[in-house]
Amino acid sequence: MAADELAQRRDINALYTGHHDWLQRWLSRQTGCSEMAADLAQETFLRVIHKQQKDQCFSISYPRRYLRMAANSLMIDLFRRRAVEQAYQEALAQRADTCTLSLEEREIILETLQRLDRLLGQLPGPVRQAFLLSRLEGLTYAEIADQLKVSERTVKRYMQQAFVLCLDLMV
Repeated sequence: MAADELAQRRDINALYTGHHDWLQRWLSRQTGCSEMAADLAQETFLRVIHKQQKDQCFSISYPRRYLRMAANSLMIDLFRRRAVEQAYQEALAQRADTCTLSLEEREIILETLQRLDRLLGQLPGPVRQAFLLSRLEGLTYAEIADQLKVSERTVKRYMQQAFVLCLDLMV
């Protein structure tokens, strides 16, 4: 084993042993669930290890601040995924016809919804709102312009931005 790899392992080991319990307690307070906190803490350290493996010069000046920010990001992602899943479950429950999906079909739908949620999260607020009004509500550009208090030309620009992002993600 190379000296660099050994030093990296020692750094990660020191980071883990020095901060894991603190991070798990912090996450437990944030989530109210010790099991979720344990999972998020482990995922946080896995991300740190992965980042260190990709970037040999990676170092952490303020470990607790860095770990808290990384864990917070993971926690937000988890809550967002759960919100999407909950909305999907509620939409299914409201359907008059009862359709049975296989577990695989359900996972594909949830994954697609989560990707859409991440995509929409990348759009600036007014662009996202215009896109959703057009695609989900079926409003015309003139109606969207009236609702958002912008010109129809601005709505066209917003929609162009949204479509460009969609195309970029398809490639």
